[in-house]
Amino acid sequence: MDIEIAIKQPFSLTSVVNSHGWVQLRPFSWVSDTGILRYIDKLPTGSTAEYEISATETGVHVSVLGAENAQERSSIEERVSWMLAAEQDMSGFYKLAAGEPKLNRAVTNVQGRILRSATVFEDVLKTMLTTNTAWSGTIRMVNTLIDLYGNPLQEDAAVCAFPTPTRLANSSEAELRERARLGYRAPYVLELARTVDSGELELEAYKQTTLSTQELRTQLLAIKGIGAYAAANLLMLLGRYDYIPIDSWALKTVSAEWFNGETVNKDQVEQVFERWGDWRGLVYWFWDYSNDG
Repeated sequence: MDIEIAIKQPFSLTSVVNSHGWVQLRPFSWVSDTGILRYIDKLPTGSTAEYEISATETGVHVSVLGAENAQERSSIEERVSWMLAAEQDMSGFYKLAAGEPKLNRAVTNVQGRILRSATVFEDVLKTMLTTNTAWSGTIRMVNTLIDLYGNPLQEDAAVCAFPTPTRLANSSEAELRERARLGYRAPYVLELARTVDSGELELEAYKQTTLSTQELRTQLLAIKGIGAYAAANLLMLLGRYDYIPIDSWALKTVSAEWFNGETVNKDQVEQVFERWGDWRGLVYWFWDYSNDG
């Protein structure tokens, strides 16, 4: 199956792919030499499909393995469009960035859209796995979850999608601690999977939500295992840029850029970007922190 998806210009697949570390986490993979983004997806129909996404003049071309019918085609179009933030109009950000030399690179490279997973569930769970660990730990935990609970591609059983809420809901806390080695995150992951699987928590509704950013943040913070940093990160993925995901890296880089290396706190980081309003999260994310201006 081949699908063409038009995306509002300007658009750069390479910039979306490299917008943050998600591309380093399975089931994503990126072949920079050919410019092909691969992703393995468990579709709502039950099929597991592999996408090969490449740039075109008007958007992207998606070559699909493992899906055939019209219902699956429609679902894939929606999911790939979501993954690439195709629905977002970035003109306001580019207009703002055009007047700031430290954001010139963002305009030139058409940065701004942030790579997402096909489901909000996957993004929430992966975000949980980024907290209180090194990036290598996040990669390990994601790999282990996919190896243990991922749905395999029919054409290649070694290639698996990210686990569905149902698969994880049928595991146990002990199993997630011992086999998946999730540590203290195990009960949070299990509760997330079970509340989503039961329908108590409808994460996918956040793709179309009309909630204010503050209301959405409050709901995200109500998820066990999601704190202020994780909520801000998820808001960015959901296209809300009012909050900055402040971690140790943010404190260090803001200190070097604006405070001559002196120790700073979260309030000072917020104050630096406050003037950028609703775009402050993107300004923080795509600011050129190099010393050459």
